[in-house]
Amino acid sequence: EVLRTRILKSLNGIHFASFRVDTQRGDKTFSLTSPEINRQLGAAVKEKSGARVDLSHPEFTVTVEILPQDAFFGFDKIPGAGGLPVGASGRVVSLISGGIDSPVAAYRMMQRGCRLIFVHFHSTPYLDKTSQEKVRQLVTALTRHQFLSRLYLVPFGEIQRQIVAAVSRPLRVVLYRRMMLRIAEGVARKEKAKALLTGESLGQVASQTLDNMAVIQQAATLPILRPLVGMDKQEIIDQARRIGTFEISSIPDQDCCQLFVPKHPATKAKPWEVEEAESKLDVAELMRMGIENTINEEFTFPD
Repeated sequence: EVLRTRILKSLNGIHFASFRVDTQRGDKTFSLTSPEINRQLGAAVKEKSGARVDLSHPEFTVTVEILPQDAFFGFDKIPGAGGLPVGASGRVVSLISGGIDSPVAAYRMMQRGCRLIFVHFHSTPYLDKTSQEKVRQLVTALTRHQFLSRLYLVPFGEIQRQIVAAVSRPLRVVLYRRMMLRIAEGVARKEKAKALLTGESLGQVASQTLDNMAVIQQAATLPILRPLVGMDKQEIIDQARRIGTFEISSIPDQDCCQLFVPKHPATKAKPWEVEEAESKLDVAELMRMGIENTINEEFTFPD
């Protein structure tokens, strides 16, 4: 009776031509079945509104939920994020820059139940710390969706400098990316993560051609997830706006990708020439340098 009264009161000022009542019983010991509740409440709504009952295509729906101690009703359904509970699909290391793409990629994999550990590569002291501050803001925004996050900050400038000193210009970006994957995989082993995640979108920049993506991923042994690979830039921007990261990503910063970038990077790197270039480097030492000098920070929501 209380439920009926409150529903009818809440209908004041609402007009509709057809309706249905949809009841879910979380408490199966309740004295009335769901169809019986629908009929009783439906009769009251029909009498008040004069609207007809339409179970197939109603203009208006009264939703009722019966629980052991409470009963709820509503008239509107607001779509949620959807997807799977965070953590249900395992742990993933997400490479995050200060750009638009990688936060969107992170959000999409959270939707699929992945708990993310973030890794950001910066070039301090060769560049300023703006990219680190920006990434902290992005991780703070994304932590709303998984409540607890860890961010690894990897100093990458000296590694880049050594690559520049030993490798010809066109292949440098490919070697940067391969080294990033190796270091991220080191973090993944520490965190017991099952995959790496990037914000790559096919053909968007020089390092994201099919040839380059293939040769870059050969540096990793874990699977690389690329949820944006088939999306165009506007689709990514639209989702960034929806999840609240676009404005942060648009803040100017000095990203490590801007340091020592050749004017004409290779777009079709070949495995043999990449291996030959890397033979001039002490890859194990560069990995050690990156991993040992990494610091990590914790983020929680609510703060």
